[in-house]
Amino acid sequence: MDVLQLDTVRLAADRSCLEILDQTLLPGTVKVLRVSRIEDIWEAIKVLRVRGAPAIGVCAGYGIALTASRIETEDPETFCRAFLEQKEYLASARPTAVNLFWALDRMERTMRACLDRPIPAVKERLFEEAQTIRDEDVAISRSIGEIGFSLLRHGDGILTHCNAGTLATAKYGTATAPMYAAQARGWTDFRVYCDETRPLLQGARLTAFELYSAGIDTTLICDNMASIVMKSGKINIVFVGCDRVARNGDAANKIGTSGVAILARHYGIPFYVCAPSSTIDMTLDSGDQIPIEERAAEEVTEMWYRERMAPQGVKVYNPAFDVTDHSLITGIITEKGLCRAPYGPAFEALGIGT
Repeated sequence: MDVLQLDTVRLAADRSCLEILDQTLLPGTVKVLRVSRIEDIWEAIKVLRVRGAPAIGVCAGYGIALTASRIETEDPETFCRAFLEQKEYLASARPTAVNLFWALDRMERTMRACLDRPIPAVKERLFEEAQTIRDEDVAISRSIGEIGFSLLRHGDGILTHCNAGTLATAKYGTATAPMYAAQARGWTDFRVYCDETRPLLQGARLTAFELYSAGIDTTLICDNMASIVMKSGKINIVFVGCDRVARNGDAANKIGTSGVAILARHYGIPFYVCAPSSTIDMTLDSGDQIPIEERAAEEVTEMWYRERMAPQGVKVYNPAFDVTDHSLITGIITEKGLCRAPYGPAFEALGIGT
């Protein structure tokens, strides 16, 4: 299977619905859902049928364009009011991934900029902008891949956590993009280690699936095996994705990422965060201000098991993300360039947040 030919989310050719690759069923089942109601688009984002910050942004752009196309009015004020209600609802699906809000805000700006046109023209412009968000995401991943590739050496062992691959974006991924760039150049002597990423197993179900399917030398490890793999000299570099980056470089990513960064620092292994500039939130001074989503206890106690694997009534803490301190990050790779500490000035030098 050529995973790079899979579309994580796309608008149906007749614009009747969104076609979403249901990632909750991977790797056993490859199924494309056709969702048209705003409630179903919200649910797809909430329960991780579509996931990964860039892919969520693409889904939000298409989703708000689709639902706005069904607003039945010719009055600009009425259209704007209905659009904002839909936007607020979709924004409530996930609290941490800044791309969700970024894409929705961008679509609102597009809507407001053309409200002097007839409403059918406004609706068409929204579809155009959603497609632009998707096309830009592909280009962003390619650029991140080229920059990340420049950091690789023949024979490197690469560790990644969660899934920041083609399944988390429109195509190529962020943390996996350097791997695909190396493969495209005919490199066959690098190897990738995938953390399983408890409790939802995005590394096992998604990253291992897509890299192995692409023919890349892939080894799956449990999260708590990262230390021994690093200590044995198998890892030369770490690439991870992110859902939000604060001005100072603190980066929120899937739970367990900060532990990987601490281990990498202990063993002297470079640790890079692959971050589209849209995930960099210059309004936040530090990661302390990033909201952390907490998810259902059943993801820890019951999901993936034939029977419950914890005592009934035991308390469960299930944060979906943690924040890696900027001091542990070797560099942050954006599509505009590689940033090193101090990160705030580095972001500004690339025009991020200005």
